[in-house]
Amino acid sequence: ILRQRFCHQRLPEKPMGIESQHKHLLELLRRTAVHGESNSVLIVGPRGSGKTMLLKCVLRDLLEVKDVNKNVLQVHLNGLLQTDDRIALKEITRQLNLENVVGDKVFGSFAENLAFLLEALKKGDRSSSRPVLFILDEFDLFAHHKNQTLLYNLLDVSQSAQAPVAVIGLTCRLDVLELLEKRVKSRFSHRQIHLLSSLSFRQYLDNVILQLSLPPDFADAKFFEEWNDSIKVLCKDKSVVDVLEKHYNSSKDFRSLHLLLVKEFFKNILQHNSSYNLCSFIPGLSVLELCLIIAMKHLSDIYEGEPFNFQMVHNEFKKFLQRKSQSIYNFDKPVVMKAFEHLQQLELIKSVDGSTGKIHKEYQLMKLMLDHNQIMEALQKYPQCPTDVKQWALSAFG
Repeated sequence: ILRQRFCHQRLPEKPMGIESQHKHLLELLRRTAVHGESNSVLIVGPRGSGKTMLLKCVLRDLLEVKDVNKNVLQVHLNGLLQTDDRIALKEITRQLNLENVVGDKVFGSFAENLAFLLEALKKGDRSSSRPVLFILDEFDLFAHHKNQTLLYNLLDVSQSAQAPVAVIGLTCRLDVLELLEKRVKSRFSHRQIHLLSSLSFRQYLDNVILQLSLPPDFADAKFFEEWNDSIKVLCKDKSVVDVLEKHYNSSKDFRSLHLLLVKEFFKNILQHNSSYNLCSFIPGLSVLELCLIIAMKHLSDIYEGEPFNFQMVHNEFKKFLQRKSQSIYNFDKPVVMKAFEHLQQLELIKSVDGSTGKIHKEYQLMKLMLDHNQIMEALQKYPQCPTDVKQWALSAFG
């Protein structure tokens, strides 16, 4: 059961934390599938926020409605795969099983070709069409196609009464509407469903317990009860909570959590994480490196977890020297850079840029791999830590 849940991305019975978005999208698609009402909608949110999971849950629930399963058609397109309108049109034809109908016909325009495909889907009496759901993953990439012909024609059909069509776009870009041409934007319904990672750690922990628990219909009732109770006890253990809190601080999405649970036994992860913490590096860290870590944590708090670069950290460190420090030597920039690189070698900071080779090392974006508790614990154990450094840390993040 757990392997199927983690490895095969089995859908949850109901998506947690996004119930209102689920209800809204289901009602929207139900109106297309049942009543033949055309619609368009964008699902917007960062990677790993649950856009695909939300859509799959909605489609699963929609197909359980009487008569919808036999009647509704789905076309899945992806901006990474269908890189131009000609490829997209071929894929639409293939997914609608209309290759034989199209045959060797030559069409004057994209609109003519799409109209022919939708006409071919009409039922025998030609009075009503079968509803079609067009799902466009990486929606923003379709906006880069020449003249945005695909988007224009799909949204034009969804706005007119030609055929019951729903266009559902999934994107990470909040500014996606700015990419659309005026004629395309005017045909879009401007419905947007936003998914933002607003889980508190308590909700995240409840979700972890839910992920590891067995379903109520499990064959052995006694084992089901014992297992679920032991999972609740496990998730109260301080070492487990520390591991999960560290994971929560670096990434709130459940794909990476599933990877964490699948790759190693939980016990091994705990052992690995308890040995791999800042305390084990304390004897080898210089005061300068410790100051840089405090500066990074301060920047992370100011910019709400956004990545930073060396230049930002160096500026923050210089401010500390000017304002508060009497005991720290004013190091030259190359020396500070060397300390920064040493922290990177120890994997206490990690690059977030895929194209690090193209960017000057001073401006490569980095992410701190340590949380508030680890830094405070490290400061307590640091041998002869200068008082002004401790005070800076306390004032920087309370």
